Amino acid sequence: MNDTTDLRHAAAASAANERVQRLFAAQRAAFALEPAAPAALRRARLRSLKQQVQRYQDLLAEAMSSDFGYRSHDESKMLDLLGSMLDLNHTISHLKRWMAPSRRSTELLFISNSVEVRYQPKGVVGVIVPWNFPIYLALGPLIAALAAGNRVLVKMPETTPATNAVLRRLLAEVFAEDLVAVVGEELQDPGVFTALPFDHIVFTGSPAVGRIVMRTAAENLTPVTLELGGKSPAIVTRNYPVADAAMRITHGKSANAGQICVSPDYALVPRERTEEFIAGVRSTYRRFYDGRTDGNADYTAIVNQRQFDRLQALLDDARAKGATVEACAPVGSGRQMPLHIVTGLRPDMRLLGEELFGPILPVVPYDTLDDALAFVHARPRPLALYCFSHDGAERDDVLARTHSGGVAVNDWGWQVVNHDAPFGGIGNSGMGTYHGEEGFRELSHARTVFQRQRFFPIGLFYPPYGSRLQKFALRFFLGRPDPSLAARPDQQVPASPPKSR
Repeated sequence: MNDTTDLRHAAAASAANERVQRLFAAQRAAFALEPAAPAALRRARLRSLKQQVQRYQDLLAEAMSSDFGYRSHDESKMLDLLGSMLDLNHTISHLKRWMAPSRRSTELLFISNSVEVRYQPKGVVGVIVPWNFPIYLALGPLIAALAAGNRVLVKMPETTPATNAVLRRLLAEVFAEDLVAVVGEELQDPGVFTALPFDHIVFTGSPAVGRIVMRTAAENLTPVTLELGGKSPAIVTRNYPVADAAMRITHGKSANAGQICVSPDYALVPRERTEEFIAGVRSTYRRFYDGRTDGNADYTAIVNQRQFDRLQALLDDARAKGATVEACAPVGSGRQMPLHIVTGLRPDMRLLGEELFGPILPVVPYDTLDDALAFVHARPRPLALYCFSHDGAERDDVLARTHSGGVAVNDWGWQVVNHDAPFGGIGNSGMGTYHGEEGFRELSHARTVFQRQRFFPIGLFYPPYGSRLQKFALRFFLGRPDPSLAARPDQQVPASPPKSR
């Protein structure tokens, strides 16, 4: 019986591998026949996708709830589907302008000729999607790729089979598989996907897996866009109302049960206001969820037991090392894990070194703003940074002295769903961007086109060299050489002049 099961699994895995390779080959062949889809066709494709998201919104919300064990339909629509719709609307409205060639200036030496940049589709784009926002993080890169005129192969996460099935059906109704295709949990070895010679890969996930994707893609010199998350700080300054900061940070840590790449990871709070901040988090959480999360229709579950156990292990480690852990609501028997506030922190605690990605809020007291920024600098550059301050000079100082993929001032997360601005990380939190015009550029090849004016005397650059006009041009652009440097090999070259400061 076991041998038979193993044979079936092996056959299914082989069939899935063959399918993804077949889909890739079909998309590559289709792109060769249509290497430059016009603006009207691209916009028509995006409008079809928009209509499908509208039609399927209830099925998608139900599927995501099934995959999570429970997820509020309203939260799915607000966080996954509304963001996708905003992205589609923005892209449809601006695509024609993005596609227009960009006129550039020639060098004075080539005056009367012309230079422009034309934005050309790259080809076949691979999109690797995480489980926490399986629709928004699938459709965002898909929208950018279709806008840029590419074909797209989407790899959905193995932990969201119900969502994968609905998305596959949604897309198949309007797109042939040689334009857009979906693979999911049936692909048991994700390395089969990343090993394909894509023209670009967009990956959203952890830094550890991002390194593997980048290493595999390098075998084919495939460019990558990596959105990797990280420990995004929320800095509450002394001039900002503590209760308001607590409310907004609490929302960021409880929406989708904190399973968000740009969720505030930890809060830096003035030492003398720490208790007030904690009280604000506690009261806000209880107000949001009526004092309970277990069985609460508005509160999302941790996606699976493995992630739940990981979060519990982080809390156990903190407790064992002397931290104080407070649950903001009674802990139930399921995976609807309430927000936990952690204080009394030590540097060797795992929750200060690992991205939390769940409803755990470490509260770190600080004495001076310099101390708070030093704490941030001691960690890898995050995907987001949140600064709570009503002082413009103070805000500018924080922004000038920190690095992050994006920033929200006096709130959290909303920088991501404003689609006229890029979304991406820096350093350990990723590379490259998508959304808006930057997403279109990211998934296009910027092709420089120089056009020689018919009667331009380009022959002046041809040999034999030494004509008066060539000498004049070189003298005009290069200036005069330093005659002291024309020393014989047996002579000492004069020391270089001092560098300007």
